[in-house]
Amino acid sequence: MVVWLICLFPTINLRSFCRSLKQPASYLPLALLALALLGLFWADDTWGVRLEGIAPVAKLAVIPLLLYHFERSHRAHWVFIAFLGSCTILMGLSWIVYFAPSWRISGNEAGVPVRNSIDQTQAFAICVCALAPILLAFFAKRRTLLAFGCSALLIGFVVNMAFIALARTAFLYLPFLAAIFAARYLSGKAALKFFVIVAGAAVLAAFTSPYLRHRLLQTAVEFKQNDQSDIATSTGQRLLYWSNSLDSIARAPILGHGTGSTKQLFERLAEGKSGPWADKIRNPHNQTLYVAIQWGLFGCIILFSMWGAHLLLFRGHGLIEWIGLSVVAQNFLSGFANSHLFDFHAGWLYVLGVGVAGAIVCRESTSPTVRHAT
Repeated sequence: MVVWLICLFPTINLRSFCRSLKQPASYLPLALLALALLGLFWADDTWGVRLEGIAPVAKLAVIPLLLYHFERSHRAHWVFIAFLGSCTILMGLSWIVYFAPSWRISGNEAGVPVRNSIDQTQAFAICVCALAPILLAFFAKRRTLLAFGCSALLIGFVVNMAFIALARTAFLYLPFLAAIFAARYLSGKAALKFFVIVAGAAVLAAFTSPYLRHRLLQTAVEFKQNDQSDIATSTGQRLLYWSNSLDSIARAPILGHGTGSTKQLFERLAEGKSGPWADKIRNPHNQTLYVAIQWGLFGCIILFSMWGAHLLLFRGHGLIEWIGLSVVAQNFLSGFANSHLFDFHAGWLYVLGVGVAGAIVCRESTSPTVRHAT
């Protein structure tokens, strides 16, 4: 990204770039970053901790640059082709390391060669969403060979998530994305058939995949353990983080406690505890709470305005609009159980997805000839 920025800056026309900043999709990410910079001055911690709080937000500054650059470029589609290609390679590696764990590059999760199951699931889910309308188009045009290849790839991603590695966060966004897909691309009868097929596939996967059954039942088990014992579980920890976050927000509801203040809050929460309860984090595992703790109501208004502006950017019915909508919806819905906008992998997935897809949409909306050619 640094290399790309170095190459980009000499090509920027200041007047046209300032003109592009007038659209909400560009200036709202910068507004959230500006609020984070201002929040440095009312935070109650060392300057080192405050500056660390800027890092998760800083990536949002790249969205206006991506929107500006790829609106002028005719190579934006290569970004999506490269992403699909890299995810296909990752899926192949996932199957390999599942049966040969010694080939794992990093991490300790079965079937996850790099990073973790949350990041892998998010990438694969975006690929599934992008491939679904392409598959429909191939069938409509009777491109049998391409349709077969697309089907194999789509099924490969789905089966990998069902049997190898799946983040429970996917249960939040996959049903909604499936419903939006049906509403956008299918007629009433076709949508009904689609939901029957999806429901049947889900039931079949649950019966044939012990891994998927475990993931489905794990949350209920953790809730029960949290009520009846002091065992630290992922669900129990989240509930504790959310409860303490709400208490913290109540003490500074308008402007929050300042940039980086989550670190101090959760370090105090971990004091005097042992085991996983003593983990020192700075992330409440909820995007809205993460923003509200630091920048209060003003931060939440900007956050939801940004999500709304990016959703409106993709209100069209083309493939690129669908990809962009999937990226935004996934980030918004997964934000109920994680702070994915500020996480590294999921955050950059959002920045690149919105920036590149949004630029194509903006270019096509201002150039009918380009839209026709595409």
